[in-house]
Amino acid sequence: MTRLTTISRRAAFVALIALGAAWSADAAQARDWRKIRIGTEGSYPPFNYMDADRQLRGFDIDIAKALCAKIGAECTFGAQDWEGLIPALLANKYDAVVASMSITDERKRVIAFSKRYYQTPAMFVAAKENGSWGSTPEALAGKTIGAQTGTASATYLEDVYGAAATVKLYATQDEANLDLASGRLDAVLADKAVLLPWLEKAEEGKCCQVIGQDVRDPAYFGEGVGVGLRKEDADLKALFDKAIDDIRADGTYDRINARYFPFSLY
Repeated sequence: MTRLTTISRRAAFVALIALGAAWSADAAQARDWRKIRIGTEGSYPPFNYMDADRQLRGFDIDIAKALCAKIGAECTFGAQDWEGLIPALLANKYDAVVASMSITDERKRVIAFSKRYYQTPAMFVAAKENGSWGSTPEALAGKTIGAQTGTASATYLEDVYGAAATVKLYATQDEANLDLASGRLDAVLADKAVLLPWLEKAEEGKCCQVIGQDVRDPAYFGEGVGVGLRKEDADLKALFDKAIDDIRADGTYDRINARYFPFSLY
């Protein structure tokens, strides 16, 4: 889920920077990392979601478990609303965030990231009867376009499409998709790896299809998705970086990828 806190929330980032700066030298001391607390969202399928038994599942979760196995750590998981993940990390509620969080310059002013563990473009989806629409700002002028709040897609829509179209933001991607399926939205922009499974498997996704071209603007969609970490935990970053290399080298990554997607996310 290529996701990014919106430009309109930059004031919140200032507060987060202050919070991060408030950490004492004692808090920054190296740990043995035999136990790692991981935060995720739990409402962004197929990357992270709750199953019928209220257990966290998805690509992010499987990747995190594989990384913890390589590190040799016992990992515990907690679900957190998307906007609260970085504050919770900085407040020491979690040691790492594995939640399809995009690596962007804005976020890197506040937290550190591992190397990427996946990278996908965003794409537009509209009702099938509107399948001939393009996806440029001119093509979608006058339309109502949705995205999940706090994501790269939300920022991109507000900055690039907001002057000519109505941008409507939602707490979760599922809510945006449901409004598109019910006709309350003209189009949705989200990560390709999130929308394609919805189009192909979800009953409500049968209403819709891809329009226009993939969106890859690195100014908005960053360098890929990584594990979010506190800047002072450089030793933990090194452990995650090595673990990502290890699961890529031994085939673990490819096996997890194949459970969810018919194409490589890396």
